[in-house]
Amino acid sequence: MDTSASPRSVTGRIDVHPRGFGFLTVQSPGSHEVLSAFIPPPDLNPFFAGDTVTATITAAADGRWTASGLSLVERTRTQVYGEVVMRKGSPLLRVDREVANADWALDTAGTQVQHGDAVVARIVEGKLVLLYRVEPGEDRSLERIIARHGLRKSFPAEVVEEARRARAVSHAPGARRDLRAIPTVTVDAPSTRDIDDAISVLPAGPDGALRLLVSIADVGEFVAEGSPLDLEARERATSVYLAGRVLPMLPEELSSHWLSLVQGEERLCLTVELRIDPQGRVTAADVYESIIRSWARLNYDETAAFLDRGEVSPAMEPVKDVMPWFRLAAARLAVARAARGGMEFAREEARFTFDETTGELSGLVSERLTSAHGMIERFMVAANEAIATWLLARGVPGVFRVHEQPDPERVADLNAFAEHSGFAAGFGRELTPLALAAFDRQIAGAAAEAALRSVLRRSLGPSRYTVKPLPHFGLAAPLYLHFTSPIRRYADLAVHRILKAYLRGRRDFMDNDPAVEALAVHINAKARAASRAETDRHRELEARWMAARVGQEFPARVTRVKPFGLVAQLDGMLVEGVVPSEGLPGGPFRPDARELSLVGRERTFTVGMPVKVKVASTDEQLGRVELAYVP
Repeated sequence: MDTSASPRSVTGRIDVHPRGFGFLTVQSPGSHEVLSAFIPPPDLNPFFAGDTVTATITAAADGRWTASGLSLVERTRTQVYGEVVMRKGSPLLRVDREVANADWALDTAGTQVQHGDAVVARIVEGKLVLLYRVEPGEDRSLERIIARHGLRKSFPAEVVEEARRARAVSHAPGARRDLRAIPTVTVDAPSTRDIDDAISVLPAGPDGALRLLVSIADVGEFVAEGSPLDLEARERATSVYLAGRVLPMLPEELSSHWLSLVQGEERLCLTVELRIDPQGRVTAADVYESIIRSWARLNYDETAAFLDRGEVSPAMEPVKDVMPWFRLAAARLAVARAARGGMEFAREEARFTFDETTGELSGLVSERLTSAHGMIERFMVAANEAIATWLLARGVPGVFRVHEQPDPERVADLNAFAEHSGFAAGFGRELTPLALAAFDRQIAGAAAEAALRSVLRRSLGPSRYTVKPLPHFGLAAPLYLHFTSPIRRYADLAVHRILKAYLRGRRDFMDNDPAVEALAVHINAKARAASRAETDRHRELEARWMAARVGQEFPARVTRVKPFGLVAQLDGMLVEGVVPSEGLPGGPFRPDARELSLVGRERTFTVGMPVKVKVASTDEQLGRVELAYVP
């Protein structure tokens, strides 16, 4: 923005900093440029994070903006978490410091509260009214994050009742294609309850082509569009996986039982049947309504044991004859995908464990994904691509998943990041999927692979939903959408409904409906909120876990540069912490223009650089692990 036109009136969104001040984020009309203006604490007091306000912004001589004269335009937040503070006998609510910087008067609605109680309050006409008190022993971190991100904790009674009624809908085959006699398996984690995908394979014929069948729970047959159950699912848009707690998109009466593709039970599905030739090309795809019966419920470990070593587990006995054909199908798809490029989005995950009796945090486990994870991921990606292509070929609108190619500035950042990390990228001005795949292969197995991969994902930017059929760069897919998880993603359910309508002869939706794009925008917003909630939960648990490790030293890798210092990820633990710049030798420091390096008078710290750090302190409420640099 042009700093010469100051002061000016703007409309923007409030972000709250835990230290008590805030920022007004203003999007420039018609561009991607974003302005951030500082909000002093007194001016921030009447507002919450996420509020849309008008304000006057003024630029200082150094180009920094300050906002004043804030006036509320819109407040979408409906509830807040806080802890009760008694002052002169009156209860105040110390609101989550990520949401507000001030203590607010609390209307207890006749409920007795004490100093230190954790509560969730409704925002009613600018006042806080007690909604419920968090019971002693409940995890306050979970309650805080659920309220912070506007997530729905429970289902209304009418929705639960409708879910129970939906179980009266029969799983009778009707006019569907009957696949019950075909060996069909599901592969999931042992703890998974909402199983929405199953796989079958038909051996290769004389031409060498085999057929892979991916069958997905037919949620649309049981959730009527526009019903209270559907409207609740649409509002949630996605299941949210907070460590230690799942907030499902659909009530468990459906998601974990009646819709789940449990072993031995007949289930209605939508199936996409892929013809895969010896070169790994999907040469044909057929889509139809089906009825299946899962022959075996397998987990990832036993499936990987077969793929890697040929071991047949007891659960695998009924389907052992088709398992080699699954392995062949996965290998063919892997070869074809490697030929076009792209990257592996996840190789390692950090998972918290909890004591089954007390519910207390008991461990942090780094899990490397197995060959079985890779196989299922290839099958689901192939199914999603095939459905996207099938819809476009018939002129049918869909909710597509799009990932833009990085612009030249981001490509330059990636080149610099690779160099600082000890790798040669040589991307040039334009990053191609094959060049990305070559870099991805370089870092596979590196000592700091997890840190490098997290930086790479962040540099490539997020994917989004849209009605526009555009490519997915990270997967090197000309077209892509989500079809394979309708129990936990509303985007998939929307695609299912479009498919079912077309298969049943409807053609009245062939023109792109603005409502489909509006749905995509809504799902994007809800998916971002879910992702932020999952990240916040992970960071708070990181801080809880690392509290017992204050004073311990760890090797780490710089993953981000901020004005206040470095963000580093501990090797082998997937835990990130902040190294304040004032604790670094050779300062004072300032970030470079692209925030790839922290530049001091005597030395420079760059993204990708290995460092040694010590855990200095933790703050669970802020989800913060503070690290000290060890020379």
